[in-house]
Amino acid sequence: MAETQDSLSLIAGQVRACEQCKLHATRKKAVPGDGPENAKIMFIGEGPGFHENEQGKPFVGAAGKFLDELLASIGMKRANVFITNVIKCRPPQNRDPELDELKACDGYLQRQIALINPKVIVTLGRYSMEKFFPGARISSIHGQARTIGGRLVVALFHPAAALHQPQYRALIEQDFKKLPELIAKVEAAQSAVSTPPDDEPEQLSLF
Repeated sequence: MAETQDSLSLIAGQVRACEQCKLHATRKKAVPGDGPENAKIMFIGEGPGFHENEQGKPFVGAAGKFLDELLASIGMKRANVFITNVIKCRPPQNRDPELDELKACDGYLQRQIALINPKVIVTLGRYSMEKFFPGARISSIHGQARTIGGRLVVALFHPAAALHQPQYRALIEQDFKKLPELIAKVEAAQSAVSTPPDDEPEQLSLF
């Protein structure tokens, strides 16, 4: 367990010192991610905003407060989950991340996923969704789950969507309430049969 934590700490240190793309020149603090190495569920957002850039922690602004409320609604706390983003430094003026920036951070994200090995990955927003559901529209697949490499991935709207467009709040809350059942089903399936190999065809499941 200590070795895994050391490895996550190593990634965090490398992220904070990273100069692989131009975002390092404008960031205040990089945001590696936060949470336990044995988290069952991993949330992947898009990128740090103003408050995250100031504090070096993910989801600490208004969207983060809503995420905390969503977690509480299903009996979870932030300390139970791992939270990160597809890019680890704030783009200037919160613009969309660019392709080279996404590529520069991808290795860090893949290492985090491998080390934590969560039972469920939840993507928050379209840029993290695109990694697992390429070409999909979040308005069409939100709340849906797909088995990818033996792991369940669920696409959700970013919590910030509810702050800018209140009509999304109920959708996000409804989708969130499905997560405990998904985790329970994954755990039951894993105890009954071995994990499918990585080359197993992707399947849309549970919805």
